[in-house]
Formats: sequence, C-alpha cells, structure tokens
Amino acid sequence: MKNQYLLFTFCCVLLLQGCSATSHPIGKPALGKPSSSAEMERLIDQPGPIQLETISSADWSVPLAGLLNLNSPAAIETGLKDRDEPIQIYAHVLKHPRFGNFLVDTGVSKKLLGDPGRYGMNWLIQRVMHIEKIHTDKSTAEILQGMDGKLSGVFFTHLHLDHISGLPDIPGEVPMYIGATESSTRSFKNMFTHDTTDQLLEGRPPLQEWRFQPDPQNKFEGIVDVFEDGSVFAISVPGHTPGSVAFLVRTTHGPVLLTGDTCHTRWGWEHTVEPGDFTDDNARNLLNLKRLKNLVAAHPQIEVRLGHQK
Repeated sequence: MKNQYLLFTFCCVLLLQGCSATSHPIGKPALGKPSSSAEMERLIDQPGPIQLETISSADWSVPLAGLLNLNSPAAIETGLKDRDEPIQIYAHVLKHPRFGNFLVDTGVSKKLLGDPGRYGMNWLIQRVMHIEKIHTDKSTAEILQGMDGKLSGVFFTHLHLDHISGLPDIPGEVPMYIGATESSTRSFKNMFTHDTTDQLLEGRPPLQEWRFQPDPQNKFEGIVDVFEDGSVFAISVPGHTPGSVAFLVRTTHGPVLLTGDTCHTRWGWEHTVEPGDFTDDNARNLLNLKRLKNLVAAHPQIEVRLGHQK
C-alpha cells in the first residue's frame, strides 16, 4: 500500500509539473546579435531592404474564448460571449537581399491534413483542434514552390501546433529558430501536444534560440538584430507561450510588425485584450501586448499583422 501511495504521489507531481513543449535538442545560438529598443526605434522610420509577403495558408474556426480573454473588462463591457470565430493560419515569406528566403511560421501542409495520424496527431488532438475545420488556401508546399530560391530558415513565433503544421512540407535540413525557453519550459498543456511536436520536428536540425538580453531602455524583455544590419528585429514577448517572439521587419514599403499570437484578433488589438484559454500567462501576455501597442503608437506608420486575423 505504501509503494502504491508513493507511485500515485509521483504521478501527481509529474502531472502538476507537466512537460516541455518538445524534447527536440537545442543547438548553437541563433544568428543575430542582441540589440535595444533605442537602436530599433532609431531605424524604424527608414525603409529597409526586406521583401515581405503574408500568405493565408488556411482558414479555420476556433472558440472565441481561446482567442480573447472574455473575462477582461473590455470584453465584459462589450458583452462578448464564446462562439466559433473564423480565423486564418498564416505564413510570412521574408526575403533578405543577402541571406535569402525565410518563413515566419509555416502555414499548413496538406500532407498533415490528409493523414494527421502519420504526423503524430492522435484522435484527441484532432478532436480538440477540430482539424476538420482547417481548409487550405495555399499549402506550405505551394508557398515554397512560389519562392524565388531555396528556403534558408524558419523563424517560429512559438511552437503551438497551428504554427508548425507546415513542417511536413519543409526540407529536413532547414534551420529553425525559436525564442528562449520556448521548447524547454514545462507546462501541463504540453502533455497533450509534446509527442506530436516531437514527431513533426524529428530528424531536423537542433532548434536555435535567439540570444535575448535585457533591453537597456526596458521597453521590451529583449531584442535581437537578426541579420545584424537593422533590417529585422526579433522581439521577446513571453506570455502566450514562454518564448513567444514578435518581429519588426523593415520592408521596402515601410515597417511591419508581426505580432505572432501575442494578439490573435483585430478586436483584441484595438481593445488591448490578450488571448484567453490558449495563453499560458495572461498577465505577462497583456503586458507585452501593451508594449507592442506603445511601439506602434510611437511609430504609427508601422503596419500591424496579427496572429490570426487581418
């Protein structure tokens, strides 16, 4: 009886601790160098060298309670109730004149939708995600076919399944970049997706983490100058996940902010309401959402591209 009690206690502890997002190895630090909000803001207003295209890879619908914190004062005042909300799954194609083509997040692979079990999506994940509601507009394979040149890397805003679901179409040798602690922080939610994430990453190079350091101006948790030429900045915005990353891209047409899932929806951005059930740490998510909004308020020419809605 004592041994059974100890085993039960051990299992409960494991459940409470949860597990990491993935067991995939971490490799050398990512390219780029630590920067600051002052340096980023000094350059924001100047056109940059990057060509950027945001592609709607698939249409989907999910519960509004996941996309927005319905307990926020703004949501309560508006009377928002949970419902199915139409969204998109994006891939952002970023072309640097020297370093080549990169994806920010991956879109959706038709291979995965056609045979999700083959890629580690068990019946529970398929049911919870309502994978049958995902309808491709332009698959990851089609996005890659339309590129001028090969793919040089993938920048993940985070490792949730809808942001890595294009991996079956991406060549196995392509480098992959993530936020600090994104893959290693333990969470109860990860217990349901850990094995699927591992399978989608299997056989690929080790993940590379951005080398964030504290922002000297304390406007963000950390900033990296990705190509060391001021053209793309990775911004540490933990909350939605422990290693969530946004990107400020200086395009040939002006600055663009890719918020990732720090903000899913247009309503959430306009009313400063963070995501709901899908988020790990609502308070930290909201803080970093406000920081991104402050950046845009100071530089209103920035075009904002949200996690799942225009």
